[in-house]
Amino acid sequence: MTITRIFDLLEEYQKQPKQDALACKVNGKWITYSTADFIENTNYLAYGLLNLGIRPEEKIGIIANNRPEWNFADYATQLCGAVSVPIYPTISETDLEFIIKDAGIRLFFVSSAALYEKVFSVCSKVKPDVMIYTFDEIPAAKHWFELRDNGKQSQQKQQIAEITAGIGGDDLVTILYTSGTTGVPKGVMLSHENLLSNSFASENLAPFTREWRALSFLPLNHVYERMLNTLYIYKGVSIYYAESLDTIGDNLKEVKPQMFATVPRLLEKVYDKIVAKGQELTGIKKTLFFWALNLGHKYELDGANGGWYEWQLGLARKLIFSKWMDALGGNIVAIASGGAALQPRLARVFNAAGIKVLEGYGLTETSPVIAVNNFEPNSIRFGTVGTVLKNTEVKIADDGEILVKGPGVMLGYYKRPDLTAEVIDKEGWLHTGDIGEFVENRFLKITDRKKEIFKTSGGKYIAPLVLENKLKESPFLEQVMVIGENKKFPSALIVPAFAYIREWGKRHDLNLNSNTEIASHPKVKEAILHDIEKTNESLAQYEKIKNPAILDKEWTIDGGQMTPKLSLKRKIILKENEVLIEKIYQQE
Repeated sequence: MTITRIFDLLEEYQKQPKQDALACKVNGKWITYSTADFIENTNYLAYGLLNLGIRPEEKIGIIANNRPEWNFADYATQLCGAVSVPIYPTISETDLEFIIKDAGIRLFFVSSAALYEKVFSVCSKVKPDVMIYTFDEIPAAKHWFELRDNGKQSQQKQQIAEITAGIGGDDLVTILYTSGTTGVPKGVMLSHENLLSNSFASENLAPFTREWRALSFLPLNHVYERMLNTLYIYKGVSIYYAESLDTIGDNLKEVKPQMFATVPRLLEKVYDKIVAKGQELTGIKKTLFFWALNLGHKYELDGANGGWYEWQLGLARKLIFSKWMDALGGNIVAIASGGAALQPRLARVFNAAGIKVLEGYGLTETSPVIAVNNFEPNSIRFGTVGTVLKNTEVKIADDGEILVKGPGVMLGYYKRPDLTAEVIDKEGWLHTGDIGEFVENRFLKITDRKKEIFKTSGGKYIAPLVLENKLKESPFLEQVMVIGENKKFPSALIVPAFAYIREWGKRHDLNLNSNTEIASHPKVKEAILHDIEKTNESLAQYEKIKNPAILDKEWTIDGGQMTPKLSLKRKIILKENEVLIEKIYQQE
């Protein structure tokens, strides 16, 4: 059959059934759902939604951690012809209120008691008639089993068949509200074709087989993990949902997946932990560890470093890097990295270790992948986001902005034709807001965000993203934001790598207990400034970082300084540090 709607995947899926199509951990034990379980739960839930009065084009919200029920709710919504509105569990009540009213949500699926209380509280104020069903069993709340069992008792097969017969590939299937870094959320409208075309064009990402397992932990309400889950189902890959971000290490060892998707920030944390453990070694073990690490940082693809290097690398993989692979479960074939820029040194060292980290690039508005490093011959270049998908066109505008056209480009912003017209021009090109260039005429390289590039008072343009990634190569720096718009020079707000520095402090007989002590200790400042100066050596004079400020608190989603996909909310960080920034520029 031709797959033109996402729910068509289920019909194909049952032709080659498997026992662990989906899996999650409950009370310390992995619970698996077979292909038949997946399809049965989805169908019964769809019948239950129809019996409840849900009709095509109505909106159903999903606020939950990653779990099999997320898929049941999503696919059941599709079968009813309704539109899913997945929302970050960490959403603020203000943004939640806006989305409920803007989308006109009829019903919510939520996972936990805390989320139920949040959604119930907001709905009570703005839309009391919203129905709420929970995935966890919560006293006084309606459980999703009620809907599923109702659908099982009263099966609306004919009605579902009539509804699905009228659904086309270009019909709206989901609205994803992007928080962005400013303003109210925008509802990105995606069709079945948007997500499917992106999944089909991404299947060269890795050599998928039906025996593969993928660990899923990035939020399913984000288009990145959502599309990958669609791709996994299309390729018959088993999806195991991690318990939480805190348990990823343990879950990797239990599931032993062939693949997972991540964001650079998490890879940075993994790398920093590995290096910190290496620092704790002594004698020959420590020497070998850092010999292998230094070798990894020099890695080039396809044996470009020559036979002697490759022989050494083989030894390093056997003695040192094999332990990295074991820590990831032992079976990793590919790690997809997206959502932000990956430091080239991390891509280089992980690939040297035999762990392919494939950096890609895209937007919610492009469903999401535009370009990706992949397993096809000669299709990986460090420092780039890979080759453009075969069904997608990219051109670089005169000002360097990346423009995109193809079947992955969104239908538009919900109820905002004015905003849609701002980003999609009359010729159908979506303006990404990112600045980039092509390397070797094939590999797309992102150099900065158009809106984030600023000019110093001397008239020099500064691309903060580039500088921030260079600075974060220091193990002492966890987060960095380069500042200096309309100032005499660029500076930076620095969040130290507190965990690494504590371990470093122990080795140097420094008593560093609190984050405040770390941020203010002269030895720590000396080490940080030393690494910043090393970075400055490779920069143009006007790019050199001066008078950086060291902060004693991390930027977080809950703190409001980061978006859910871990991008910096620059305006908020600037506002919070106004006094400190003023002092930076009083020093000169």
